Amino acid sequence: MVISGLLSVCTPFTITLIFFGVVLGIIFGAIPGMSATMAVALCLPISFGLHPVQGISLLLGLYIGGISGGLISAILLKIPGTPSSIATCFDGNPMANRGEAGKALGVGILYSFLGGLLSFLALIFIAPPIASFSLKFSPVEYFSVTVFSLTMIASLSEGSLIKGLMSGAFGLGLSLYGSAPLDGYKRFTFGLWQLDLGFALLSVLIGFYAISEIIETAGNKYKVTKSNTIQFTLKGFGVSWKEFCGQLWNFFRSTIIGIGIGILPGIGGGTSNIISYVTAKSQSKYPEKFGTGIIDGVIASEAANNATIGGALIPLLTLGIPGDSVTAMLLGGLMVHGIIPGPMLFATNGELIYAIFAALIIANIIMLIVEFFGIRIFVRLLQIPKSILLSVIVCLCVVGAFAGNNRVFDVWAMGIFGALGFIMLKIKMPLPPVILGFILGPILESNMRRGLQLHHGDWIPFFTRPISGVFLAIAALSIIMTAIKEIRRKMRIKQPASLQG
Repeated sequence: MVISGLLSVCTPFTITLIFFGVVLGIIFGAIPGMSATMAVALCLPISFGLHPVQGISLLLGLYIGGISGGLISAILLKIPGTPSSIATCFDGNPMANRGEAGKALGVGILYSFLGGLLSFLALIFIAPPIASFSLKFSPVEYFSVTVFSLTMIASLSEGSLIKGLMSGAFGLGLSLYGSAPLDGYKRFTFGLWQLDLGFALLSVLIGFYAISEIIETAGNKYKVTKSNTIQFTLKGFGVSWKEFCGQLWNFFRSTIIGIGIGILPGIGGGTSNIISYVTAKSQSKYPEKFGTGIIDGVIASEAANNATIGGALIPLLTLGIPGDSVTAMLLGGLMVHGIIPGPMLFATNGELIYAIFAALIIANIIMLIVEFFGIRIFVRLLQIPKSILLSVIVCLCVVGAFAGNNRVFDVWAMGIFGALGFIMLKIKMPLPPVILGFILGPILESNMRRGLQLHHGDWIPFFTRPISGVFLAIAALSIIMTAIKEIRRKMRIKQPASLQG
């Protein structure tokens, strides 16, 4: 099983797909306004026509390249290409401004690779025991775990409980259109046969995460020119053996933070890199140097955000619950291929699991090589006019949405969801709960109905079964704690105003 899984990835065509995914991911990650999520959403239709191993390998290459690529613009332009590279700007750009751009880039690339590699090893050794434990789950436990995931994502989205819950509820509402799980009863179709099967997953994903971001980016007046791109020379990775040994604890601590935050649903690399940076600064013997251009900050940020990848894949593969927005896309890709992530995946499709492990390690190695030797090319791509770049992306989005079911209706739906996503961005409504609510809605409903059938319509076992009760209690506690934090935040905002009066 292990050997067959490895051999299924180690073919010329699959490795070429991984290489293509990594390169495209780096491009999307490096260009401000693009993201790893948009890259995965855009290439989902391509993966559908491939063998499951090949399709998932392509998406994993996009994921790894997209997260790492953000360091390029963060260091050279002080604009994070992705939210996962925000903290990289703090010390990476000051290093570039004083002539150490090559060193900053080399350090970022090296520790992106090492952080990702360590997280993949954690995934390989942690995921199987979790999956074995999860085999004890009944539909009741799956329902509670899904509720826990939804409440965590809603409550941790941009610090607003109300907006997070509203976005999650909106996503759940979208999942109710079409045929109900188990009995196939048609709901909310309004006489439109196109809605018999509900909204297409691709239309929702591409609309909310690609079209909305394209509209948002199109309104950004910032233009990258050759004059504001810092020139650099890159020799080696810029780290001496003494510096490498001195940064070992910073690296391991940051990687552990990234893995841990990745496991928690809904937080992701956008948070892990900042938390890791703040932790590195607070634990440092020279915190006053952070922000002035030291490699400690670059290492903390890049090790953590890439380590989040392996962490986010642990709940996805073992419980079928995505850890962040990109793994939500991967969940959609797996489901379209007829693969349902969860503990049974390890028991029934071990070959695919080991193929995923192999694809992650190969993609990480390719990322290291491609970024080191091709970084000057990626820097030039930052100067492509948005009028050309965004037009090409829109065309690809339309083709992708249409190709899913060969329906123009899906293209119109994609456009509507894109407009809704743009409005939500403007009013600061988080998008991840919408996507995860849409994807997890059918899982929530089907397990709820199975659980009720199993216990003859009785809700009490949902609260009395130990594992189920614990997850429901944690979900409730998460909402309560977030509500308390939000009340305290509003009181702190109102307090200065009342003192002024």
